[in-house]
Amino acid sequence: MPDLRSYDYVIVRIVPRPERGEFVNVGVILFSREANYLDGRIEPAWERIRMLSPDVDREEIERQLTYIKRVIAGDPEGGPIAALSPSQRFHWLAGTRSTVVQVSPMHAGLCNEPAESLERVFGEMVRTPGHQ
Repeated sequence: MPDLRSYDYVIVRIVPRPERGEFVNVGVILFSREANYLDGRIEPAWERIRMLSPDVDREEIERQLTYIKRVIAGDPEGGPIAALSPSQRFHWLAGTRSTVVQVSPMHAGLCNEPAESLERVFGEMVRTPGHQ
């Protein structure tokens, strides 16, 4: 049996009206220092988000989610944060924010393959019945 590796993850949430505290989970960012792994999966369910706020600014949210994806990937278009180490990028992304795009508190786990854990957590925390 392969050695288990620890990982941390946060759930990416859209909070259309932060004062109400309602949110829709739209993604997962997972980091494993032992596996030298940082990746994320983000798929907003716009119909669910619009149920919470019909006038949500989709363009602005998509801009912020694109930025998060660039930082995760270390893409130079993500600016100076994207140039940091995977650990530094993850901890910056996992920071508390009071904007429409937020992340959950950090959670931890053990796995053999971080990519498989990312897909499992995404399936459990983001996907809803009927969501492809």
